[in-house]
Amino acid sequence: MRFHHLDLNLLVVLDTLLTEQNITRAAKRLNVSQSAASGLLARLREYFADELLVQVGRKMLPTPLAQSLAEPVRRVLLDIQSTIVNKPEFDPLTCKRHFKIVASDFVTTVFLSPVAQRLQEQAPHISLDIQPTANHYNDMLTQAEVDFVIMPDHYLSDLHPKALLFEDSYQCVVWRDNPEVGEHITLAQYLELGHVAVNFGSARAPSFDEEFLRRYGKSRRVELTTSSFNTLPHLLVGTHRIAVMQTRLAALYCTYLPLKVLPLPVKLPVLREFTQWNKFLDGDPAHRWMRNLFHEVANEQGQPEVT
Repeated sequence: MRFHHLDLNLLVVLDTLLTEQNITRAAKRLNVSQSAASGLLARLREYFADELLVQVGRKMLPTPLAQSLAEPVRRVLLDIQSTIVNKPEFDPLTCKRHFKIVASDFVTTVFLSPVAQRLQEQAPHISLDIQPTANHYNDMLTQAEVDFVIMPDHYLSDLHPKALLFEDSYQCVVWRDNPEVGEHITLAQYLELGHVAVNFGSARAPSFDEEFLRRYGKSRRVELTTSSFNTLPHLLVGTHRIAVMQTRLAALYCTYLPLKVLPLPVKLPVLREFTQWNKFLDGDPAHRWMRNLFHEVANEQGQPEVT
């Protein structure tokens, strides 16, 4: 289809080129050869009378015109997807959509697992791709490379709608036979023990540590770090170490591993997990249905007692 002499298929090409800023990667995403992708870029340059992407060293950087086109082009494509390609008639029993979700392994274990069970019952042809958190997840959401991001509010963008899913609290967790810990733990004991902590790197530093330092001016003695909430409880078994875990996850692992849960010796803010989606897909019927499913599952799970 052409609009004012522009082949509208080229908008997909332009969007991909501006996202990847690399001919080889763009060609792979478009499922065309590198020479074909170069030819499509040449057609776009001719239409807009602008270079659009300029080679600078090993990178291709967008021109000012290309930068100004990036968001409008993405918005047009998302509008087409949500209003034309994804027709308003939506039947979860026959829908074959594929949703990409960015979430921590904690959220995957305690929340997305029951969501997946519900999908099998209500929408058996909908598939999920659950991706780990990464430094550029906000860009991925804006570019519609993922459908949902589930994280605490302060990690999310202000550009897109979001909604509270569920709340959780924190607990201390130790090996059940840890001889240095009874049924309660003091702040002095807490600081003396070696800790196991989850660390996602500088861009995803655990908010727990930041809050603890801010409130009490104390730092934990971290002896082991891991990049997964689900490996943390395993690293406690057979040791004298301690860890801070979300109440939901701690309760789950105490049913499988010889662990003991203790109340924290300090007061910490409630953990609130939100879901966020691209604003241009707000009215998409399948997206709306998935958001309703999220909240349905969250409401049925209820909230743990916050200590």
